[in-house]
Amino acid sequence: MTTTRELIDRLEHLRGEFAAIIAPLADEQAIRAAQAQFLGKKGQVSAVMKELGRLPATDRPVVGEAVNRIKGDIEGAVAGKLAELAGRARAADLARTVDVTLPGRPRGAAPLHLLTQVRLEAIAIFAELGFAVAEGPQVETDWHTFEALAIPKDHPARDMQDTFYVADDVVLRTHTSPVQIRTMQAQRPPIRIVAPGVVYRRDDDPTHSPMFTQIEGLAVDVDIRFSDLKGVLLHFVRRFFRKDLDVRFRPSYFPFVEPGAEVDMSCSFCGGAGVLAAATCRVCKGTGWVEIGGSGMVDPDVFANVGIDAERYTGFAFGMGLERMAMLRHGVNDIKYYYEGDLRFLSMFAGGVS
Repeated sequence: MTTTRELIDRLEHLRGEFAAIIAPLADEQAIRAAQAQFLGKKGQVSAVMKELGRLPATDRPVVGEAVNRIKGDIEGAVAGKLAELAGRARAADLARTVDVTLPGRPRGAAPLHLLTQVRLEAIAIFAELGFAVAEGPQVETDWHTFEALAIPKDHPARDMQDTFYVADDVVLRTHTSPVQIRTMQAQRPPIRIVAPGVVYRRDDDPTHSPMFTQIEGLAVDVDIRFSDLKGVLLHFVRRFFRKDLDVRFRPSYFPFVEPGAEVDMSCSFCGGAGVLAAATCRVCKGTGWVEIGGSGMVDPDVFANVGIDAERYTGFAFGMGLERMAMLRHGVNDIKYYYEGDLRFLSMFAGGVS
């Protein structure tokens, strides 16, 4: 049977053993490992504590006090050793010198972000046709965002867009169409503008993002026709993709245009054939067409809301997502790549889009 004296002697031996082990250690991980070897759940001091139950009741307080003393000594030694290491590290930092006369490390010039490059190129293409750039606030009134565009509060088309509300009548714009409204309020026809900018919708999947970039166009003048709209978009598609592509229009509903149409272009990857490398084209899914946006002739109700005579003037409007246009040209398969700030992705377009 283990005696009280034997346990106390063993504790004193452990004290000396720990001091010898910790003395040469020079990193925190090794010091913590040594501490666990003695004070851990299965450590050597813990093993002594488990034998207290075998001692007479009168001797247990004596051994318990000795256990507490050695635990305190070990913890103190650990704290002192860690403080010593921290002091050495601090002294080493202070001893380092910096030659302030050395030239700095050069940093490469940051290229324009891919979306900025695409936006500037799109603006330049539309400028060839006489379109000027118009801009407006990203935090908009409900009236400019919806009601002026023939979308009253009880209109079912409000369900087509999940909107971020700042207040009851203040929203993060869901499209850049409010810029068209503000332009028509401030300017009389003829009007030819494009409105590029960030918009916000509650979407989040590989092809949608809660924040994305649109470019919308508006033309208002005497005798504007649907054929003018087709000519503008055909010119843009062929210039932007640098290919002899076609466009087509599919009837669709948008509250602020009548008639309205979805705009498709022939697939820039398979050339409209629907087949690429003897297999079904994955971009257009074999149809030969890909959707690029919405369009239509401006609804007379919208003209009435901004004080333009719909009997005298007609107009067309269109809208496209710049992320989607860049995806179709460069084969980017996830819209989130544009916003993650990954230099491996962004550096692919450092030389400009082509």
